Amino acid sequence: MQPTLSVEAVVTGTGHPWSFWLNWLNEINAGALAHKDIVSALLAAHKISHWWAQMLTVQYEQAIGRRVPGQDCSGRFSVSVSKTLAGSLDDALAFWQQLVANVDEFSGVAISGNPTVSQTETWRYWRCNLADGSRVNVNISQKASDKTSLSIQHEKLESTEQVEQWRSYWKACLK
Repeated sequence: MQPTLSVEAVVTGTGHPWSFWLNWLNEINAGALAHKDIVSALLAAHKISHWWAQMLTVQYEQAIGRRVPGQDCSGRFSVSVSKTLAGSLDDALAFWQQLVANVDEFSGVAISGNPTVSQTETWRYWRCNLADGSRVNVNISQKASDKTSLSIQHEKLESTEQVEQWRSYWKACLK
């Protein structure tokens, strides 16, 4: 399987092509290791960032059939959609809260418990759990002085089919 990262990106980020990493990981029998152990082995043996160790591990796990694109190491899936909005962090949060003010379900799946809102100086967050065990995270960040990015991340999904179903749903919500 070819990596989903570009050849140029892998070489630029790690100093070696994907074929080097695939051979090295096979030599250490990485297929018998847990995700975190593969990452640790990469970090111990090579001067690459933690981010690149994670990316190479995910690519390797996909190459050996342990996971498919979009699947996390727990076997679950997630999907993200985003929209750029005019205004401040608080304006974007107010937009989202108005959009979901009287909502008690998304696409027929009930919200479980009360949504939470939190913030830092540079971020705003809105989160909720759904009755099917999945979770919705809305992350808002400033893109420019007058623009924000509102991103909906839906995690703990069970299949690629659910990913596509929720991608369509969330895109429609943000239109």
